Amino acid sequence: MDVLFRNVRELVEIAEQEDKLISEIMLEQEELISGRTREEIMGQMDRNLTVMEEAVEKGLKGVRSFSGLTGGDAVLLQQYIDKGNTLAGDLLLDAVSKAVATNEVNAAMGTICATPTAGSAGVVPGTLFAVKNKLNPTREQMIRYLFTSGAFGYVVANNASISGAAGGCQAEVGSASAMAAAAIVEMAGGTAQQSAEAFSITLKNMLGLVCDPVAGLVEVPCVKRNAMGASNAVVAADMALAGVTSRIPTDEVIDAMFKIGQTMPTALKETAKGGLAATPTGKWLEAKIFGTAAAGYSN
Repeated sequence: MDVLFRNVRELVEIAEQEDKLISEIMLEQEELISGRTREEIMGQMDRNLTVMEEAVEKGLKGVRSFSGLTGGDAVLLQQYIDKGNTLAGDLLLDAVSKAVATNEVNAAMGTICATPTAGSAGVVPGTLFAVKNKLNPTREQMIRYLFTSGAFGYVVANNASISGAAGGCQAEVGSASAMAAAAIVEMAGGTAQQSAEAFSITLKNMLGLVCDPVAGLVEVPCVKRNAMGASNAVVAADMALAGVTSRIPTDEVIDAMFKIGQTMPTALKETAKGGLAATPTGKWLEAKIFGTAAAGYSN
């Protein structure tokens, strides 16, 4: 099947040669691959955006998971922001709180939009609805934010992995954070190359991140990793817009992530047999939640 781009180098080259936004190129690629009209594709992404918006709003009102492991942190963060004395700054913490809100909704069995997975679903909408307050984008620009994210996610999915079970959390929250960073840059008026730089800077700093869900649930440490991923994305976007570049090209960073995932022990790839899941408290929580005996631990 013919496609417009297979890697980030080709994506950026097309954007520069044809003077187009990355989001536009992804739209054209989707038209080519799916055979659907632009109106149909934009309509579907508009609906995805609505799902994201509703998830953020629901999470900010306060939700709690059935296990009791997660919930309410997005509310705490918003209350902290409202006090007006944050250290990190309102935009950054707003992105963090909205990323947490979305992932808390996921943990509470609510409806979210996987971007690129359910476990990493908070980063892209969290950053989008935070920078919205700063950049005042149109609805179309917000939809394009998702296409820009999707363009980079497409490359990762087809050249590496977006699965925690296959590549660790670097493949999930790492990819989501890098996708968000690239999209922030485009929305802020940066170039296609700067989007690629932001993606690289973000993913480089999340390489090796393991997937170690406590009790096998997508809650701890997943929700807070979405928070850190959102903050990583915002900072990397600022760095790229300032002119900071990655010494390692984007496609090589993606390849490095893939190879790291291949060599990562199985215990650290969504099996809940290593990392935080294997700590005494992690095992105790598993036994408490599922009512099962855990050697050496009790309620």
